[in-house]
Amino acid sequence: MNLYTSTIVSSFACLQLILLISSNIQWCQANSLGNETDRIALLQFRSGITSDPFGITCGRRHKRVTSLNITGQNLVGAISPYIGNLSFLRTLKLFDNSFTGEIPQKVGNLLWLRYLDLGKNILGGYIPTNLSHCTRLEVIGFSYNKLVGKIPEDIGSLVELKYVGVHRNNLTGKLPSSLGNLTLLNFLYAGFNNLVGKIPVEIGKLSSLTNISIGVNRISGTIPKTLFNISSLSLFAITENKIRGTIPYDIGLNLPKLIFFGIAENEFSGLIPDSFGNASKLELLDIGQKNFVGQVPATLGNLKYLQELNLGHNSLGSRSTNDLAFLPSLKNCTNLNILDLVANNFGGVLPTSLTNFSQLSEIILGKNRLTGQVPSSIGNLSHLSLLYLYENHLEGNFPSSIGNCQFLGQLDVSENKFSGTIPKEILSLPSLSQLLNLSWNSLTGNLPTEVGNLKQLNTLDISANNLSGEIPTSIRQCLSLEKLYMNANFFQGSIPSSLASLKGLQELDLSRNNLTGEIPQDLQSLQFLSYLNLSFNDLEGEVPTRGVFTNASAVSLIRNKKLCGGVPEFFLPKCPTKKTRKSIAFKLSIIIPCLAVSAFLIFIILSCLWRRKSKRKSLSRTTTVGKLLNVSYKDLHQATSGFSESNLIGLGSFSSVYMGFLDQLQRHVAIKVLNLQNMGASKSFLAECKTLGNIRQLNLVKILTYCSSLDYKGNEFMALVYQFMENGSLENWLHPDLDKGSTKKNFDLLQRLNIAIDVSSALHYLHDECESSIIHRDLKPGNVLLDKDMIAHVSDFGVAKIISTINNFSQSLTSTSRIKGTMGYTAPEYGMGSEASKKGDIYSYGILVLEMFSGRRPVDKIFKDELNLRDFIRMAMPQRLEHIVDPVLLETEATREATSRKNDNNAIEINMNLSSMKPKVQNCLLVVFEIGVTCSSESPNDRMNAGDVNRNYI
Repeated sequence: MNLYTSTIVSSFACLQLILLISSNIQWCQANSLGNETDRIALLQFRSGITSDPFGITCGRRHKRVTSLNITGQNLVGAISPYIGNLSFLRTLKLFDNSFTGEIPQKVGNLLWLRYLDLGKNILGGYIPTNLSHCTRLEVIGFSYNKLVGKIPEDIGSLVELKYVGVHRNNLTGKLPSSLGNLTLLNFLYAGFNNLVGKIPVEIGKLSSLTNISIGVNRISGTIPKTLFNISSLSLFAITENKIRGTIPYDIGLNLPKLIFFGIAENEFSGLIPDSFGNASKLELLDIGQKNFVGQVPATLGNLKYLQELNLGHNSLGSRSTNDLAFLPSLKNCTNLNILDLVANNFGGVLPTSLTNFSQLSEIILGKNRLTGQVPSSIGNLSHLSLLYLYENHLEGNFPSSIGNCQFLGQLDVSENKFSGTIPKEILSLPSLSQLLNLSWNSLTGNLPTEVGNLKQLNTLDISANNLSGEIPTSIRQCLSLEKLYMNANFFQGSIPSSLASLKGLQELDLSRNNLTGEIPQDLQSLQFLSYLNLSFNDLEGEVPTRGVFTNASAVSLIRNKKLCGGVPEFFLPKCPTKKTRKSIAFKLSIIIPCLAVSAFLIFIILSCLWRRKSKRKSLSRTTTVGKLLNVSYKDLHQATSGFSESNLIGLGSFSSVYMGFLDQLQRHVAIKVLNLQNMGASKSFLAECKTLGNIRQLNLVKILTYCSSLDYKGNEFMALVYQFMENGSLENWLHPDLDKGSTKKNFDLLQRLNIAIDVSSALHYLHDECESSIIHRDLKPGNVLLDKDMIAHVSDFGVAKIISTINNFSQSLTSTSRIKGTMGYTAPEYGMGSEASKKGDIYSYGILVLEMFSGRRPVDKIFKDELNLRDFIRMAMPQRLEHIVDPVLLETEATREATSRKNDNNAIEINMNLSSMKPKVQNCLLVVFEIGVTCSSESPNDRMNAGDVNRNYI
């Protein structure tokens, strides 16, 4: 009760109002016309709702209604426009009810109104335009409704406002610049709307502002610098917008009262300022899902009140051992509950100091580069409720001490290198209720029967391990399971019918195991089951026809050759009748012994023939691709961190190339994944297998192994695994993408010359030294890869053509009849329908050489009409040689020359004039350009062959 309110009215007046309105309503003495107006207004207000208001007070002097405070009474209905007749009303609080309709415009008649809170209702429509008449307003609360339209621009005329709350509506438009007039404003809440535009610079004038929350909108631009200077700010929340920029280096000094700082999911970048350590009251620091780089400052350890630290989804760390060196400094943060460092570049081992924070409840370290073992002291984190370590390189046995974490509800350690058996202590945690994910590791042994202890668990994923044995029947005790993934293991035996006890099961994947027997008929009773994968097993018998089995698109049964029946969409054979089965069994009892005897005789005959044939001397040839180590989809998925975009190093029309570390070979490799949706990709795969599987030469990319399988969605998957080239492609050296962070490389004359010789040596081998000549047909800088010693290797034989020396037979494994190759590098005769030839490769080589030493692409924008790269070079030779040499090469050689002849003051004078360089440099460039021009002649007859090219370099 405030200055304007009076005591509750007499029991007699209350009795009158009980008769008129309801019980439990307070009323003012009705002895004047004004009071009668208020009474009628309240009656009208009452007529619009379905339950009784209370909390009405009147002024001591005029006996008029001054406060209508009805909070949390579950009132349903509309707000009557008669509310505008309560002209002495100072407080209108209808918070937390179920009022619908619009806010009456007549609220603008309440000229004495100071406190207006209609939040947490179901109000729609617009914010009243005449609210600006209520010039005494100090509080506007419209949050948690369904208001639409804009925040009125004239809100800035309400200069007494201290609180504006319009969050969680459907408001649009911009934040009004007039907000800058509200010099007394303490709280501005406008989050969870559809606001656009920039943050008005005028808001930076609000020197009294303590809380600003405008997150989850579509606001863009940068934050006004003046906003970072409002020293009274304690809450700064702008998450989930499109705001860009950097955090000021002195933010912790300028905002010393910060308690909550959240700017996650915007477009910020740069470093995390050390000065955050000066904001000593900070409780939550959320700067996740941005582009922050560098190391995490150890000064965060000064934040003794810190409860949540979210730095996830950035580019922090450098994959080095010291990336988590800041963690020990957090020992002073005794209130820390949540540590989120997911999806960064943190490397090194998981420090044991992490386990000293016994108050931690959530640790999220997934998608980093952590190595080593999980410390056994992890069990010290007795309050832990969530532990995410997925997609790292952690190894060894997972510590059994995790059983001490009796509050653990979620555990995800998938996509690591954990080995050994599943600790029974994990399966004995009754607190595990949401997730247990051990998938994509190297766990062995059986699934312990203790799995039945997980009675509250929602999701269990143990897929893609090396688990074996039978599926324990105790799993039927996991009555809360909704998702169960056990695929890609070595489970054997039959599918337990007890799985039908899991009445809430929605997804079940048992594919890629060694399961036998029939599909339990009871599975069709699972009414919520919407996904069932039993593929790649050895199941037999009749497929059920009810429940999930009626929807063939929800069930996968492929590679179970003994199944029959089911709905027609499975395209399975009909099941034999009992009579037919007996007949078949009788026949098999006779046929099988006969076949066995026949097979034995055939084996004896073939063995004799093979021994005789082995004595003959056969033609020597290199190892074929069929003899290479075969790897699985799982191996490649793990080697590339799930084919992560961060590992993507190349993208072509038929394929994507990833960098990875393959355990079987203990080395880094390049993995070329075929895009099988692109016509011709599978033929490209066969072409590379056929070509590279039978040839070996220093300057050809080496195929290490291959994979032709299915992914875990049952889709066809093909990939080739090559020797990894540390220095990337020639394309990246010639034309670094400076806009994407690449740096200009010092690519000197000798390096380029050696690469040119390497490529010509590869062509000479392909054309003239193989048993069958091979035409590459797509030679270009992007297909020339450089190893750590800058030795060049020709790659990508997806459109190669093999020409047999016998009967001049040619074979191409690509699937289309279009011109093969890349624009600018393709021989002109190909455009006129000529067959692929060695001279076509030589043309491409000539263009490549000219590009290497001129630095210009053959499709450079200066080449139009009749001018091309070859003519551009040819017309400048030899007098204007320095005009066609790559400026980067010219600068590199000029610097080398200058360094070798320092003046008396030990200074270096660089002369970019080619004529000032040694004659051998000029002669070398001239020879190289002549080779390029000759090889790229328009007529094939005027071009050299690969052997001649090599001799010309000598």
